[in-house]
Amino acid sequence: MVEVITAGHVNWDVTLRVDALPNPDGEARIDSQQRSGGGSAANVAVALSGMDFDTGLVGSVGDDDNGLLARRELDEVGVDCTHLLESEENETTTKYLIVDERGEVMVLGNEGANEAVTPADVNPEYVRRANHLHLTSQRPDTAAELARIATEAGVSVSFDPGRRLAERDFGAALAYSDVMFLNDREARTILDSDLEHPSSELHGRVVVIKHGEAGAQVDTPEASYDHPGFDADVVDTTGAGDAFAAGFLAVLLREGGVLGPDADYERALEFANACGALAAMEEGARTAPSWGEVEAFLNGQF
Repeated sequence: MVEVITAGHVNWDVTLRVDALPNPDGEARIDSQQRSGGGSAANVAVALSGMDFDTGLVGSVGDDDNGLLARRELDEVGVDCTHLLESEENETTTKYLIVDERGEVMVLGNEGANEAVTPADVNPEYVRRANHLHLTSQRPDTAAELARIATEAGVSVSFDPGRRLAERDFGAALAYSDVMFLNDREARTILDSDLEHPSSELHGRVVVIKHGEAGAQVDTPEASYDHPGFDADVVDTTGAGDAFAAGFLAVLLREGGVLGPDADYERALEFANACGALAAMEEGARTAPSWGEVEAFLNGQF
């Protein structure tokens, strides 16, 4: 049985490390290139698989070489790809990630195949058999259908809507979500006023707000926790947010569920920040650490 299903984008990433992000009409030197799978849904699935969870993926790739490579990478780390749709009409979405010497990232990409999954493509039984559903950016109607099926089956739902939150109507999917991941900009988009206690504004949901290198906060109906983050020699922030989400969910799922009576949100926040820091210290989007590596980091042994 798949324990955790992630749903959303599956990309093929081309990472270009440059000496500086160029200004308009400017030029930069490419110091290195790296090609690998990416996309938030795929990244979280891989990270959780590396922490010994049985994971499955709902998403889509094209019927092309990049799609084959992306699927092969996922298969190799044990992610169930039986519900990874292969689109014959679109090429696999390719993202060009431009990373400067400080680890800051600029992203260029085509739409491609990564939103080919429609509500009609969702297999309800696959979702109902899981313990948790994690949504990332995707078609709003598909996200809503996945979240509805999961909620009605008693499966907990988390949602990390990503950069395009302001452009898309994710209201239906958000209404079914138990846990929401937002960065500062996304929080300002979705919250009317109360950034200190967003759980009350969002009807008792668990809300995690990521502050980048300044750490993160989690707000629940019962309590709020802040963590300042960790000092890290940042190399590449690509995928750090996905590693953070995977780490947060991993702690809670190991303790019986993201909404269980014994859920240790403070511990989950610390662990998630460690995951994000470790991911930012490596190149590429698929750098999420193992459970043991995070524990070693937290114990000062890394």
